[in-house]
Amino acid sequence: MSGLTMPPSDKATLARRAEIVADMRTIVPGEGVVEAEREMRVFESDGLTAYRQLPMVVVLPENTAQVARILKYCSDRNIKVVPRGSGTSLSGGALPLEDAVLLVMSRFNRILDIDYPNRVVVAQPGVTNLGISVAVEQDGFYYAPDPSSQIACSIGGNVAENSGGVHCLKYGLTANNVLGIEMVLMNGEVVRLGGRHLDAEGYDLLGIMTGSEGLLGVVTEVTVRILKRPDMARALLVGFPSSEEAGQCVADIIAAGIIPGGMEMMDRPAIRAAEDFVHAGYPLDVEALLIVELDGCGAELDHLIGSVEEIALKNGSVTCRISQSEEERLAFWLGRKAAFPAVGRISPDYYCMDGTIPRKELPRVLHGMRQLSEQYGLRVANVFHAGDGNLHPLILYDANIPGELDKAEAFGADILKLCVKVGGVLTGEHGVGVEKRDLMGEMFNQTDLDQQMRVKCAFDPGHLLNPGKVFPQLRRCAELGRMHIHRGQMPFPDIPRF
Repeated sequence: MSGLTMPPSDKATLARRAEIVADMRTIVPGEGVVEAEREMRVFESDGLTAYRQLPMVVVLPENTAQVARILKYCSDRNIKVVPRGSGTSLSGGALPLEDAVLLVMSRFNRILDIDYPNRVVVAQPGVTNLGISVAVEQDGFYYAPDPSSQIACSIGGNVAENSGGVHCLKYGLTANNVLGIEMVLMNGEVVRLGGRHLDAEGYDLLGIMTGSEGLLGVVTEVTVRILKRPDMARALLVGFPSSEEAGQCVADIIAAGIIPGGMEMMDRPAIRAAEDFVHAGYPLDVEALLIVELDGCGAELDHLIGSVEEIALKNGSVTCRISQSEEERLAFWLGRKAAFPAVGRISPDYYCMDGTIPRKELPRVLHGMRQLSEQYGLRVANVFHAGDGNLHPLILYDANIPGELDKAEAFGADILKLCVKVGGVLTGEHGVGVEKRDLMGEMFNQTDLDQQMRVKCAFDPGHLLNPGKVFPQLRRCAELGRMHIHRGQMPFPDIPRF
């Protein structure tokens, strides 16, 4: 894994690999243990394919009892565990370690209950995001968070990363739509947080788990809220001569008190790539394109569409097309949903970033990205959730050209630093993982990081769950508050640091 520092491998664990594999087979019989190098290749990376590492062994449990036994076994023997869902993470959150058990939850793929009176669905973590909506669509319901990878990404992975999607502006992220979970701690204890009720007393441990990136526990069941589909939905396709004008239009729509069901933005490279790929009818003579979806009853929609058209004209829009049918509305979204694979057709490789900024800073940040593109000599295609300021710049490069990956990573780091500088954050929905781990100091000071580490220690004192992710420095719980160097001697010199 060139260019990425991970925790040093535990030679004692690697020496016991055959014994560990045999023990895993007793816990998960049949085909639930994968140990051959060739068969493990499919698990060597997640969506951040720039980094790859074979795991020590892959284990695919089928029930909560097996997960509990695996974690307790590993805890008792000081063996690291990396949880994995569908492997669609774009931040390296599921990157394996060569001395760790890769715990793959894809066999947890059943919907356990559909409860319409309480408007919830209880699902295992391996159920796909889209699978929940498909299960309830015949009764007019759906699950609101809809990341672009919803056809493949798992609901358990959504909880780990607090995923969003094109409709999170109005209906919220995963954190706003998950009511309860069952989880297994590193010591094998099974815990339930929340449930079918609206809220729970005490500390918001469910909130801590949502977005915890597999560092605190392994989710084995998820209870999510489902919503009734709105009466009507229509979308506007609005073109602008510049990204700055489109960005200002986004800010003005929100400032006017209009909260669209979704509001997405694409720049010229992304527009052309998407149109060539799916032929959604996008205009090719504009620099930026907004997709604004409004939902509600008929009279309300007519009023909101008129208001958005007026705001767009004030910001210099040159085209405006309003969907006249459900098929046309879905066609507008088809191009946006296919933007990532579409960009993959115009560049050998691309590096997908994820940062979030205040909406009013969109023009400034887009201008800054254009300057960085010239500085690094790399193209960038912008596709993002404009309504909530969640940017997804796609940096185009060729990994076969020496040094281009390094340039792409440096370009991406500068984009994220710019996001923080204008009052934003390092990630919106992809997570920190390994991608943004070493940038955490740009946003948090040591006191902030220590406080976050204390939460990690409360759940996983041995630091065995997903080590090397999120925190820029590997430390143990005993070190917190004790990093005092006396006469040049660092405390706990035997602890590996990176």
